[in-house]
Amino acid sequence: MKHCYKIIVCVLIILLPALGFACDICGCGAGNNYIGILPEFQKHIFGFRYRSNSMLTHVGIGGTTSYLTTEEHYNTLEAWGGWNISNRFRLMASVPYAFNEKYNQGVTQTKSGLGDISVSGLYELINKRHTVSTKLVVQSLWVGAGLKFASGKYSPTDKAAGGQSTNLFQLGTGSFDLNLNAMYDLRIQDFGVNLNAAYKINTANQHHYQYGNKVNGSLQGYYKFRIQNKLLLAPNAGLQYERSDLDRDENLLVNVSGGNLLLGTVGLESGIGKLSFGINWQTPLSQNLANGIVRAQNRAMVHLAISL
Repeated sequence: MKHCYKIIVCVLIILLPALGFACDICGCGAGNNYIGILPEFQKHIFGFRYRSNSMLTHVGIGGTTSYLTTEEHYNTLEAWGGWNISNRFRLMASVPYAFNEKYNQGVTQTKSGLGDISVSGLYELINKRHTVSTKLVVQSLWVGAGLKFASGKYSPTDKAAGGQSTNLFQLGTGSFDLNLNAMYDLRIQDFGVNLNAAYKINTANQHHYQYGNKVNGSLQGYYKFRIQNKLLLAPNAGLQYERSDLDRDENLLVNVSGGNLLLGTVGLESGIGKLSFGINWQTPLSQNLANGIVRAQNRAMVHLAISL
């Protein structure tokens, strides 16, 4: 048991300091890569995720609203899949389709289309199963890297002149970016802890706009209930932290960008046979986005997948 705790501490020491370095503004617009607790699968898995994010922009001092305040909604339907190439190597891919809306003074603007496709390769560094005091202990640690492609449309005309407004109302960033990922899971009998960390290194697009590098990390605890050895239910709760650097426009820093966000999460994962279903709710606990002119609101995610 002490050995398990030492591994948890080591993983936290390695992964959590990265959260201090670096999200387009955290999770909205072009760039949320939150996955949650990944369903278990042996060979292949395919599924769909639906994510709904909302935020207020042009917020005044102390959270006051005015005629400039805009309500923005970012909804994404995402096809995703995973392939276990070998016992320790896995490929993951996602293809998002975005539905963006914003409202101000009775005027609604909408935008929809293909988002930025991403592909990642993951290698399992740790895969252990042993018994401690009659309890089964299972550990896994996956690390990897991948690319985000410039498949989503980036419209330079939707970026406010002079950098006085957040550049979030886009289907894609217009850039090829690098993703670094790590996923750790520790389960003692039916109780588990899941840790996800991702660092996204953004490049400048052809219009010389570069979104800030971003970090996304989540820590969740869960418990597995097995009903008649057929239905698996795993309620979970935890925290998610996001941080991004300032954007750069023509290599000049954009002050109304970047920031950090801490959310509380609660969800449920379920599985029966080869099918799995999950739902996750996130609410802001603390935030400082774009020097205070942006306020993140509640988020939700649901997914359905099949293992083959």
